[in-house]
Amino acid sequence: MLFDTHVHLNDEQFDMDLQEVIARAKEAGVKYMVVVGFNRPTIERALQLADDYDFLYASVGWHPVDAINMKEADLAWLEEKASHPKVVALGEMGLDYHWDTSPPDIQKKVFRKQIDLAKKLQLPIIIHNREATEDVIQILREENAKEVGGIMHCFSGSAETAKECLDLNFHISLGGPVTFKNAKKPKKVAEEVPMDRLLIETDCPYLAPHPYRGKRNEPAYVQLVAKQIAELKGMTYEEVAMKTTENAKKLFGIDI
Repeated sequence: MLFDTHVHLNDEQFDMDLQEVIARAKEAGVKYMVVVGFNRPTIERALQLADDYDFLYASVGWHPVDAINMKEADLAWLEEKASHPKVVALGEMGLDYHWDTSPPDIQKKVFRKQIDLAKKLQLPIIIHNREATEDVIQILREENAKEVGGIMHCFSGSAETAKECLDLNFHISLGGPVTFKNAKKPKKVAEEVPMDRLLIETDCPYLAPHPYRGKRNEPAYVQLVAKQIAELKGMTYEEVAMKTTENAKKLFGIDI
């Protein structure tokens, strides 16, 4: 029983074969997924999918890459969408200094506003962090994000940074990169992060694990992430699957 905590089944790459992708996921033992929306179109689609499938949940947020386009009306709209009964988190939100589309100061403002909203709604936060670790952690501290906690999505930092995030009440989520042969940091993180704070994800259609690296990722492949973590931790695959699912259900308040 697996829980893929971060999927983009709302991506157009799945438009042609969504049913088959979902069937393969179920066959692989994926019992729950969170479809992540990060702007108006992807949020609408995430909510539609959550309505259509009982095992799909949704997260709604505003991606830092699009921060420059966010208006006050969008924040109010986000709050309204977050009231959907199957919304289990706010995000993905955060900072992205890799793509030069939104100035850092605007990204930070939008990030802070969304943390405020998460605290108001008492929902956990899904963090997107690319090349901005220091600023992300500083903002989480200053805004007291610890109050709601959440997920460091597709965590790529060091074991030391992971410890800082754990201290801020955040879970560490590992995806395809932990399976890459040369991925020393994610493997070290998998070894060191306590089992009760680990989550697994695909971030599909991106970041496919070995041996599918470079191809379209899909939720069925989350089992490869769980298998790699089991190997690194000296646990059984079943133990990792069960514990990461339990962690996700607890964090998202899913009690079925």
